[in-house]
Amino acid sequence: MYPKAQDWFDRRTTTGEQWDRLSLTETKAAQSVSVVLPARNEEATVGHIVEALRVELMERVPLIDELIVIDSDSWDRTAAVARAAGARVVQQDEVLPGWVNRPGKGEALWKSLQVTHGDVVAFIDADLEDFDPQFAVGLVGPLLADSSVEFVKAFYDRPLKSGQILLPAGGGRVTEILARPLLNLHWPLLAGVVQPLAGEYAARRSLLERLPFVSGYGVEIAMLIDVLETAGLDSMVQVDLGSRRHRNSSDEALGRMAAQVYLALLSRVERHGYGVLTIDPVTELTQFTRDGDAFIPHTSDVAIIERPPMADVMEYQNRALERQR
Repeated sequence: MYPKAQDWFDRRTTTGEQWDRLSLTETKAAQSVSVVLPARNEEATVGHIVEALRVELMERVPLIDELIVIDSDSWDRTAAVARAAGARVVQQDEVLPGWVNRPGKGEALWKSLQVTHGDVVAFIDADLEDFDPQFAVGLVGPLLADSSVEFVKAFYDRPLKSGQILLPAGGGRVTEILARPLLNLHWPLLAGVVQPLAGEYAARRSLLERLPFVSGYGVEIAMLIDVLETAGLDSMVQVDLGSRRHRNSSDEALGRMAAQVYLALLSRVERHGYGVLTIDPVTELTQFTRDGDAFIPHTSDVAIIERPPMADVMEYQNRALERQR
């Protein structure tokens, strides 16, 4: 491993279990914490996650001040289930109506800054199975305990379901085949990040509002690189949260994910001055499905867009001014 990455790994890697929720409640002082769950058609899991967070970390221990589900155009009962479990539910397309709504997780995370108020904001996926609220404790712990920490990234074991068999690992296929090799080549300082595409992370609002947000599956890798370039490696911590079980994606879905991850990384090469793209990447991905004796092609648009830092958005600036009055 790149020596500076190894040094960071040794100093800035923690475990979720080492953080005590009662102690953190005392340590947080005037800092407020928002937890955001971006969700699309997650009625099977979102209620359990919301209820666990509300009961354990809002009612029994006042660690979380705000719990919000951003519903991204679900057609199932995600919103109703989340609301019944105790979350404030916000429809993604109703936030910042002056901006054309874009599909994807990145849009939900970006818009969440407009409707949350916490000094610390934690993002947790809404499809987690067997959810333990200590997950959230481990994410926010380093931020509440150490003022030098600005960004916390989760990592965990990723079981892979194969038929009726649950394999102990193998769920992070895009990470191992694409994201990690590319980061080691282009950003070796990030070689110590165990799971660069992990969907759970937390950060100070003061950092998040200065970052652009990439749409779709590119949001995680772009944010990781942007945090490094904006705040530096020592502002980052990673936390081992044990095991994460959720829906495993098909190979076709992983292909589309990989394309967006690669496009996001290319955009960061240019954005941060490490090179200029001489051609525009084609953003149509053709994949094939077997149909009898033939393979049938089908094409998906994997283009990504980029939202500006929220601090530059007029509606967000106006909201800040109103709070100061």
